[in-house]
Amino acid sequence: MQRSYRVFIVVVVLALASHAQTVPPVEPEIQDNSFLIEEAYNQEFGVVQHISTFIRLWNSGDWVYSFTQEWPVPGDPRHQFSVTAAAVRRGDFPSQGAGVGDLYLNYRYQLIGSGETRLAFSPRLSILLPTGDSALGRGVGGTGLQTNLPVSYKIFPKLVTHWNAGATMVPHARNDAGDRASAVGYNLGASAIWLVRPRFNVMLESIFNSLQQVTAPDKTEWSNSSYISPGVRWAYNFKNGLQIVPGVAMPIGVGASSGQKGVFIYLSFEHPFRALSKK
Repeated sequence: MQRSYRVFIVVVVLALASHAQTVPPVEPEIQDNSFLIEEAYNQEFGVVQHISTFIRLWNSGDWVYSFTQEWPVPGDPRHQFSVTAAAVRRGDFPSQGAGVGDLYLNYRYQLIGSGETRLAFSPRLSILLPTGDSALGRGVGGTGLQTNLPVSYKIFPKLVTHWNAGATMVPHARNDAGDRASAVGYNLGASAIWLVRPRFNVMLESIFNSLQQVTAPDKTEWSNSSYISPGVRWAYNFKNGLQIVPGVAMPIGVGASSGQKGVFIYLSFEHPFRALSKK
């Protein structure tokens, strides 16, 4: 565990060193997702984003790798579709290794603002497909719906906040014993992003999840988790429009998750997929 924090500190130092040189004033700013929190900026017209994340919790032994691809609707970037797939390993099934998790099909609508405004709001609705094996703890065992209400607000030119509130409903969830019940959950979260430089950000996130777990046929009980997570991210911009954003964070359990620690790794590729219309 101590080794992971030494690695985190080394990564932060190297990232700072890579941005010690003067950044041109016209350098594009990073406007990626927070790591655990969803931002309220849809993709720009003609731009696609590929996001990979990996989280490993040391105490439980759980880890999850996810891949998300975000596409704006041609002609109207207020509408955005994305898909999120995952690979999951549960620490309480140590002999089973990793496997496919559930699949999310997501739609977002840019209701207020954009990445260029002080306030932005972009509600999301997702269909959850039970592609993960619930018998091995890799999924919820039933089709569900999820909504999230992300709000982004720029307090100062160099300080941006993101706020989330959402809910999940799975009418026929299933546990590892095969028992089924209707399960719901909700999530709350917030993040603060300090734009130290256009291509280097310091982040602090907090997240709370409360989910019903199936314990017997038609019976559930609530399970809570909460984390705070300091992190950093930085960007590499290329003349062809490609932006690569790596990042790393250290989730720390609080409240019901007290004592839990982990590492979070982020990598995003964002690039044009067609010639942008000339103004």
